[in-house]
Amino acid sequence: MAGHSKWAQIKRQKAANDHKKGQVFSKISREIYVAVREAGPNPDINVRLRLAMERAKREGMGSDTVERAIAKGSGASADGVEYQTVFYEGYGPGGVAVMAVALTDNRNRTAAEVRQAFNRHGGSLGETGTVGWQFDTIGQIVIAAGDHDPDEIELQAIDAGATDVSAEDGEVVITTEAAEVNAVAETLRASGLDVEAADVTRVPQNQVDIDGSQAQTAMKLLEALEDLDDIQEVFTNASFSEEAAAV
Repeated sequence: MAGHSKWAQIKRQKAANDHKKGQVFSKISREIYVAVREAGPNPDINVRLRLAMERAKREGMGSDTVERAIAKGSGASADGVEYQTVFYEGYGPGGVAVMAVALTDNRNRTAAEVRQAFNRHGGSLGETGTVGWQFDTIGQIVIAAGDHDPDEIELQAIDAGATDVSAEDGEVVITTEAAEVNAVAETLRASGLDVEAADVTRVPQNQVDIDGSQAQTAMKLLEALEDLDDIQEVFTNASFSEEAAAV
């Protein structure tokens, strides 16, 4: 989810999901399956597949599981399942914008589950386009600076095609055009840098500060959406204080 900062949310998501690896792996497998069905099994030319495989590696998903998902996507689906990408948009406590991206084989089921999550946690599900305009789709790369000078990483990133670079707590966060994230990440890897993450993501144009009980309820809404099997990603323009995020 998009929260206090992108690199902080990456860590938060990983920590929150450590005890739910089975669910995480299932979502990644579904993403790999859909990516292969859309553009084939070669990650060198299928950017969506490459990004899904990158995520699988970060989450510790075994290569045999990845290969099974690719194989399933490469052949005709034995069970006739066809997944659709669906965006669900609405508002959470404090009026924060929330967007959930689903891969579903049953839109009615998923819509009902998403609506229930919003209703239970002080939010309201809207129509498509309700909040999507408040987010920009970009590429984002996180690099562990290590012994490298962040200023040098910034220069390398700009030369590779980055549109923005920032550094914090030993990590460098690089922004790219969505279509260029994989190419920029590969260039930086080739130069010996440690790429921790490379994803296409959505970032809010403006953030809304939220704290206290509203912050706690909003986080419960985001977590409830993330826990749904059909939901792949959740984004928000909420900015939580460190105190709220630590609870």
